[in-house]
Amino acid sequence: MKRTLLLATAIAFGAVTSIASAAGLPPLEQKDRYKVGFAQMESNNPWRIAETKSFHDTAESCGWDLIATDAAGSAAKQVADVDSMIAQGIDVLFLPPREEKPLIPAVKKAKAAGIPTFLVDRSVDPNAAKPGEDFVAFLGSDFIDQGRRVAEWTIANFKGDKGIIVELEGTTGSSPANDRKKGFDDRILEDDRFEIVASQSGDFARDLGRQVMETLLQAHPDVNIVYAHNDEMAIGAIQALELAGRKPGEDVLVVSIDGTRDALQAIIDGKMGVTVESSPFFGPLACETMKRYAAGESIEHWVQVKDRIFTTDNAAANIDEAY
Repeated sequence: MKRTLLLATAIAFGAVTSIASAAGLPPLEQKDRYKVGFAQMESNNPWRIAETKSFHDTAESCGWDLIATDAAGSAAKQVADVDSMIAQGIDVLFLPPREEKPLIPAVKKAKAAGIPTFLVDRSVDPNAAKPGEDFVAFLGSDFIDQGRRVAEWTIANFKGDKGIIVELEGTTGSSPANDRKKGFDDRILEDDRFEIVASQSGDFARDLGRQVMETLLQAHPDVNIVYAHNDEMAIGAIQALELAGRKPGEDVLVVSIDGTRDALQAIIDGKMGVTVESSPFFGPLACETMKRYAAGESIEHWVQVKDRIFTTDNAAANIDEAY
C-alpha cells in the first residue's frame, strides 16, 4: 500500500482494451511545470484523505502547481469546482467523479476548454462520455472484479449451511457502488447456499453504515454475512453488530473492499474476514500517465491497477504501510 504501488502495478491491457488515440483530444505540451487541477469529491474518510495527500505529495516532484478542491460530497459543488479550475487556466484536470451521470457536463466542459482530463478512481457513464474521445483515460481498479473476488473468498470460507447476506452499498449512482454490487451479487448468487436479504446504501460512510446496519439487523436478525462496498461501512457495521450483542468474526462474517488500516486491524482482531485492496495512492500514476500523454504516447482507455487481497494470512505483514 505504499504510494508507489499504483505506479508499480499499473498494467496496460493492450490486448484487451483499445488504445486511446489523441485524435480529437486536447493536446498537452511538454514543459517543466503544469497548472494541475484535482477536483476531489469529499474528504470525510481515510481513503479520500489519503488520495488527496498522494496528489499533494507528488506535486513538487512532478512539476505541478496544484489546485485541489473538496466538493464535500456534492456533485453540484464538484461541477462548480471544475468550472472554477477551467476559469483559472489549468493545463490538466484529474477528476474522481462522485457519480456517473452528474459529472459528465464537467468532463465535456474541460474538453471544450482544451484541457486534457483524466478520470481517477471512478468513471462516468460510458454511454454519455467515452475515454479517448471526451476524456483521455480512466485510471483505476476493476470494481466488478473486486466484488467478484470478495464473493469467491466468501464462498470458499463460509462454514455455515446457509448464508444470509446484508449488503451495504456505496454512494448511489457511483461507479464503484454499481460495479462492486454487480461483481459480488452475480458471483455469490451462483451458489444456492447464499441469499441477499437486504441491500441498502451507506454512502461509503462509517456512521451511516452503522446506522443502516442497526436498522437492517432489526428486520433481519438472522443475518450471518455482511458485505460492505468499503471498509468504512464495514467498520460501522461491526460497531452495530457488537452493540446488538453479535460477535463479528464468530457468528457473522464481515467482508469488504479498500484495505484500510482499520480493516486490516479488524482482520488481525478476528472481526473481519477479508478486504480486497483499492489503493488511494494515485499521485505517482497520475504523474506518469500525464507525462506519457504530453510526450505523445498512446494512452490506454483504462489504465488499470492490480489490487491485492488481505486476510489473516497477510494483514499483519501489511498494516504498517496501510493508511
